[in-house]
Amino acid sequence: MAPLDATYQGYRVGIWRSMLGVVSLLIVSAAPNLPVFFVGWTLAGLAMAATFYQPAFAALTRWWAPNHVRALTIVTLAGGLASTVFAPLTAALTDHLSWRHTYLVLAAILAAVTIPAHALALRAPWPDAPTSPANAAEGAAKVGRSRPFLLLAAAFTLSSFAMYAVVVALVPLLLERGYTTSQAAWALGIGGAGQTLGRTLYAALARRTTATTRTTILIALGGLTTAAFAAAPGPYGLLIAVAIVAGMVRGNLTLLQATAITDRWGATHYGRLSGLLAAPATTAAALAPFAGAALAVPLGGYEPLFFLLALVSVAAALITPWTGSAAVRRLPPF
Repeated sequence: MAPLDATYQGYRVGIWRSMLGVVSLLIVSAAPNLPVFFVGWTLAGLAMAATFYQPAFAALTRWWAPNHVRALTIVTLAGGLASTVFAPLTAALTDHLSWRHTYLVLAAILAAVTIPAHALALRAPWPDAPTSPANAAEGAAKVGRSRPFLLLAAAFTLSSFAMYAVVVALVPLLLERGYTTSQAAWALGIGGAGQTLGRTLYAALARRTTATTRTTILIALGGLTTAAFAAAPGPYGLLIAVAIVAGMVRGNLTLLQATAITDRWGATHYGRLSGLLAAPATTAAALAPFAGAALAVPLGGYEPLFFLLALVSVAAALITPWTGSAAVRRLPPF
């Protein structure tokens, strides 16, 4: 009876969180003043926390561990196309509609796609947690207080701050350099295609490196691509190439974070440890757009901001060699 109850709650919660996302966009589109606008975005944040990658990662890891990388890759391949599709689409909608009507169209798309998907797809039974000695060696509380875990959380927090600040600041950076809104939107969107491409390469990288090594490599590459945006004002084709490479790195970083717990401490306490690991990183990602915009003013523009964000990623990469545990390993073929 317990698995049936868990399954039932899963799809019911999925439907409600999708509906909350739709309602939030409707409130934003109809907001008569700034406080109501903020309320709409607060509700949108709650919906995003319930529908984005972290809840899906927890479910997929429980359903498919120890061969969960395949499932995670498939989901993130689809998710990586979000900006590729919706950044240009949103730019096109705003060329023909008001911003309020643009949000109405996006709310309709969200309702038509996600509500039926949650109703039909979240019905698999919830399996028991793995109980192998390797996975059960340490309790979640002990792991959460350990030095490797805390350093890993710090590295992901710094990396997430830099990554999300870059994503949001890329458009104003290109506008500052004289590119059009459509060109900036395409550069942002093409990064999503890069994410999809990058995620197809993660399994091969994982088979050839330990979790600690690939964490260091990928976060450092994030800093390198950020510096490349700052150092290369053009031509536009070069910026598109940098956007694709940066997207590939971001795509791998998503899977890196999704597998960071299982690589080091197994899947037994994945949900709790993943939540603890994601909380500061998600907070940093939420603050990054505001902080980036605020820092751009005293720094004298978005180009020096990108150099600063590159240094933040470098600082995160320097932390990662100390984030290993006794269980750090290579992922098996999938």
